[in-house]
Amino acid sequence: MFGDFDINALMQQAAKLQEDLQRAQDELADARFTGSAGGGAVTVVLTGKGDLEQVDIQPEAMDPEDPETLSALVVAAFRTAKAEVDAAAASTMPEVPGMPGMPGLGG
Repeated sequence: MFGDFDINALMQQAAKLQEDLQRAQDELADARFTGSAGGGAVTVVLTGKGDLEQVDIQPEAMDPEDPETLSALVVAAFRTAKAEVDAAAASTMPEVPGMPGMPGLGG
């Protein structure tokens, strides 16, 4: 009925995938990602989980007459760092192997 489908091989693949996924998540959680805007006027640091950890604002970016620009720089720096977090998360996720003997699932 299932051809050459091997449940034991599937269970081994699932266990390895789970280990690889946990390792990737741990490595990502320990990583830090930096984004900047305005030529370095604003810099933010995010954790690998995307949490904001630090914001650095250079004095020249603080214009009391123009708070909107500072706000836009902070948002831009955050988005840059978040894009790096997202790219790192995507690249560290293990590949899901095909399942031999299962039509449409690599077999």
